[in-house]
Amino acid sequence: MLPTGHFFDVVSVDQRIGIETFDQLLRRGLPFGPTVLDHKAQRVGFFLGSQSQETFVHYLTQEEATPPAYRYLSRGSVVVVPGPMPMSGDRYEWLRAPTRRPMANPLRPVALATMLVASAELLARVDRYGERYPSAAALARSAIEGAATDAG
Repeated sequence: MLPTGHFFDVVSVDQRIGIETFDQLLRRGLPFGPTVLDHKAQRVGFFLGSQSQETFVHYLTQEEATPPAYRYLSRGSVVVVPGPMPMSGDRYEWLRAPTRRPMANPLRPVALATMLVASAELLARVDRYGERYPSAAALARSAIEGAATDAG
């Protein structure tokens, strides 16, 4: 367990949006720091420089009036990180492990806020598409049932 707020803060989000946000940050080459996955709680934690909350919240609310749910961990909080040697089946896993003491980058909270909102929008569209259009499996099942009805 590491105390947050002195050297770093952590933004914790639901695993589904966290994995998508992580992927978008990585693919677009945007600045972001260490990222941890908690398999049991199904949450992803993005590490930011300490005292980044004001910047993060500012850009998050600029992107979206009702941003996706998140927890901002700063002074008075702790975060659990993986041990020094990863083991199969561990609860905690680094998606992006720290390599050294990260250099402060004022764009990290901006990039995280922007991609968090974009990822939430993308996942919402995917969900709406899935509701609007039946899956291939549902179409196949319907076709089989229809053929059986026609044959009977």
